[in-house]
Amino acid sequence: MKQLIINSDDYGRTPDISRGIREAHLRGVVTSTTCMMNIPTTADDVSIALKETPSLGMGVHLVLTMGKPISRPETVPSIVDQNGNFFKYAPLVEHLTSLDIDEVKKEWRMQIQAFIQAAGKKPTHIDSHHHSSYFSPSLFRGMLELAKEYDCAIRFPFTDISSELEETAKYVPDLVREFDPRRPDAFFVNFYDKTATQEQLLNIINNISDGTGEMMCHPGHVDEAFAKESIYNFQRERELKILTDPSIKKAIESQDIKLITFADI
Repeated sequence: MKQLIINSDDYGRTPDISRGIREAHLRGVVTSTTCMMNIPTTADDVSIALKETPSLGMGVHLVLTMGKPISRPETVPSIVDQNGNFFKYAPLVEHLTSLDIDEVKKEWRMQIQAFIQAAGKKPTHIDSHHHSSYFSPSLFRGMLELAKEYDCAIRFPFTDISSELEETAKYVPDLVREFDPRRPDAFFVNFYDKTATQEQLLNIINNISDGTGEMMCHPGHVDEAFAKESIYNFQRERELKILTDPSIKKAIESQDIKLITFADI
């Protein structure tokens, strides 16, 4: 049997992006999303999703590289800069060896708890912004401990390993044996930026093997303010258009692929 989770990252990044993700579920093929709970408006967006898109799977997009922590910055000093903000991507990588994993887990747990408070239920799964939870074996272990604590599935990107995950990948067999997290069998990361095309999406769909896969995507509506803030901006509009194209749903049906959420694993 072929099963596919089509998960949109970054729910809550802005209200317009959240609206686009809901549209990609209602009019398209997105089945799941993960929420950035350290953004103040995300809790309201979660409430809207519960009403407008009750069948949309919702997890937590653990954040360590954008904005401010939910925790008071002085209680998590190893994961913030001098202004109390999370390190951005490159500085985080530079600080990996000095991160206090207990501080990381404290903050991530607060993000999960913020979701539970907003949604009234536990997340279907956890993953992370910029894949930061996979950057080191200790970060991945912390994520696995939280997944076990909250009895939820995880994203498993190690079936399509990028360079920043190579070091952690060496420890994955032992960690998987220890924790055995609920996870998809395959991860498709190549519907992104210049490769986020209808042709590429159809290629993914037409070559899916038996088992359960997750495809990551980033649809959304984008305004000028967000476009100035983020380099991944109007690409989201293009993704939204492709993911709601009727031909994509037809291709999924023709391949006898069942669309699911992480809750179905």
